[in-house]
Amino acid sequence: MPYIQTSRLTLITFTVAMMKAAISNKADLERITTYRVADGYPMTAYKEIIPYKIKQFSEYPHENKWEGILVHNQTRTIIGDMGFRYRDGKQDELELGYSIVPSYQGHGYATEMAQALVAWGKTQSGINRIIASCDYDNFASIRVLEKAGLRRVEKKDSKIYWST
Repeated sequence: MPYIQTSRLTLITFTVAMMKAAISNKADLERITTYRVADGYPMTAYKEIIPYKIKQFSEYPHENKWEGILVHNQTRTIIGDMGFRYRDGKQDELELGYSIVPSYQGHGYATEMAQALVAWGKTQSGINRIIASCDYDNFASIRVLEKAGLRRVEKKDSKIYWST
């Protein structure tokens, strides 16, 4: 993951060591990163997949190049995560994913970093498009994805699918 900085946020690589600390001990994550960790981080849905990511990135370190944590610059606090993953084995498209802890939601942070990360992702060699999905009633994510430059391509069941 590149070091991406916006006016209010910094995206840094979420290493395997950081992931292990994130699911076991908040104090360890704070020590490793030198940042405070917001209450509620990592979010439950993300915390459940971190063990899979630890295993995957331990075996295939090069696949960790798209995984980042979001740091609020002013408070030096980890407030969420954002990154890409290859989707369905397609090496030319990246799927955007993110989460922000509730106490930092509603302030435009996801939009701010999604715009920066999507812009960066489009410049990567071999990447032809960036995709995402969200629940059809997740209005906050719908706005984030629209503002990040993605467009709706399909609505299926309870999901909306997006692409650049």
